[in-house]
Amino acid sequence: MAWDEWEQLKTDAVHRQPAGMQLNQLDPGGGGGSAALPGQTGDLKVTNGDLVKIGSQAHGLYDELWGKARVAVPSSDKAAGDLSGQGFALGGGLKHVSKRWDEQLKSLMDACAHIANHMQVTKKVHAGDDHYIQRQMSSIDTLDAGFDERVGEPGKKNPAYEQKK
Repeated sequence: MAWDEWEQLKTDAVHRQPAGMQLNQLDPGGGGGSAALPGQTGDLKVTNGDLVKIGSQAHGLYDELWGKARVAVPSSDKAAGDLSGQGFALGGGLKHVSKRWDEQLKSLMDACAHIANHMQVTKKVHAGDDHYIQRQMSSIDTLDAGFDERVGEPGKKNPAYEQKK
């Protein structure tokens, strides 16, 4: 693409849109998007099964990278050394590529491990939150039952809470 053509495309883009930031979104009338009212979009729902699947996929990718992609580094390093030893400039280039491959591979493997570990922690945290909420709700029921029995006759509900006839 020629430089003039690039400049023309940028100018055309500026004229098509008003100045300022514009976010991509769905048409508000068409089913959601950022303009939807609270309560209309639904709740975020993630099950433990979803988290396990994501974590398993990340762990599987980590294993695949460890077993297959890592194999290229030692053989590339050996070939780079052989080429450099024979006086070929290509050996230095191959060594550079091998080093960058190893760095990028380690970075990707770290990201996969981080995702897999994060899914395990997230699953445990949410399970703990669910149990905490359940305990709090059950203690409110116990508290309500205690108030009912203290005011009325033993075993009967407080008449103040009975529906009027």
